[in-house]
Amino acid sequence: NIFGYDGPSKVWRKSGTALEAKNLRCTVKHGGGSVMVWGCMAASGVGNMVFISGKMDKLQYLEILKQNLKQSVEKLGLPDDYVFQQDNDPKHTAHLVREWLLYNTRKQLHAPPQSPDLNPIEHVWDYLKKNLKNHTISSVATLKKALIEEWNRIPSSFTVKLISSMPNRMKDVVNLNGGPTKY
Repeated sequence: NIFGYDGPSKVWRKSGTALEAKNLRCTVKHGGGSVMVWGCMAASGVGNMVFISGKMDKLQYLEILKQNLKQSVEKLGLPDDYVFQQDNDPKHTAHLVREWLLYNTRKQLHAPPQSPDLNPIEHVWDYLKKNLKNHTISSVATLKKALIEEWNRIPSSFTVKLISSMPNRMKDVVNLNGGPTKY
């Protein structure tokens, strides 16, 4: 969102002062611009980030993989037997994409649907959103610039922690019968 972080926020105010100007948060009703990105990560850091124009479909997704997955694997210094993981978005599970992955990745981790607890990149997206608050965003161009800056600042200590937490994430999901976890 070009007008800053639009996630939850907490407000502390005295009783009866909710409608005072200093206690109101302005919103933009008409939109203002947003961008969609594809990115990948491993314990060693983040790979390429790609800006997506329009609505992504399976063909555009496949093209992104073809142009960026191998390059990102090399950039991240991953071994040939790295594990590829993605969520169950229909464009990710399209036959065309599955077939390409079969011939271009050795190992895949298939996560159950609606399982953000088992998808560590969700924390990377949250990290980016939170850090965008430190930027003055006034256009799609400045949003893209800020995203690139913050993407390149993601420390490998953060991605190591995310990947290292996967065994515990899986245990928690099993112990909670698929329910929500602290992750």
